[in-house]
Amino acid sequence: MTRKHLFLFFFCLCAPLFTWAAEGDPISVETNILDVPTADTLDRYQASFLARAYDHGTLMESIDFGVYPRINLGVSVAVHELIGSSSSVRVLNPDFQAKWKLYDGNLYLPAIAIGYDGRRYGYGYDKDRHYTRTKKYLDDRKGGYLTFSREIIVPGLNASAGVNLSDFDFDDVYGFMGLFYRLTDQINLLAEWDNIHNWRDSRANVGMRFYLHPSLALDGAVRRIGRGDESERILQIRYVTNF
Repeated sequence: MTRKHLFLFFFCLCAPLFTWAAEGDPISVETNILDVPTADTLDRYQASFLARAYDHGTLMESIDFGVYPRINLGVSVAVHELIGSSSSVRVLNPDFQAKWKLYDGNLYLPAIAIGYDGRRYGYGYDKDRHYTRTKKYLDDRKGGYLTFSREIIVPGLNASAGVNLSDFDFDDVYGFMGLFYRLTDQINLLAEWDNIHNWRDSRANVGMRFYLHPSLALDGAVRRIGRGDESERILQIRYVTNF
């Protein structure tokens, strides 16, 4: 764990202290379901801080900024085996994400966005999907993607779907789709089917989102449902503010 990695990680953790949230500032848009991106973007001068705790005691911090109207930029950094008693704590290489909303959508057409997501999950798995403390990842980055979003069928039910190229190889085009439903003002139901290329590589994820405050949301979810030892429970918290 180098000083550079430590500084970057603790900067990500402490960055919310340097921003402010007006009373009642809402989480007005959902930029992601869980792993599936929607076509929504943060407003200009808005920032989103997401902390995710997941498999093997890993903690990931992601920060996204609305730098221009319709354009978001962000960075993510994770620490592997931080939670628990392991002595093999490792700061993973930072990743970045970006999104550009091309079209707002209308009564007949969905909103459209393109982007890049470099985040990877499941550090330490070999090619046979066994956890062996290697430097490989179980879930590769989403890479470049095109996503479509709109409300469907009933009020409060929103769908997103699209395609992505993990390494920009057009022989390996993946798909994704997801839904979130606002059950009450405080609760969203989440479901998605991600990394659709073949049955073995695809991932089914479900969860719930609880709005603890107009600017604060807590998610509990299960990823890779039906994958035995590969299935995992995650907990993540998101704080949206202005800067």
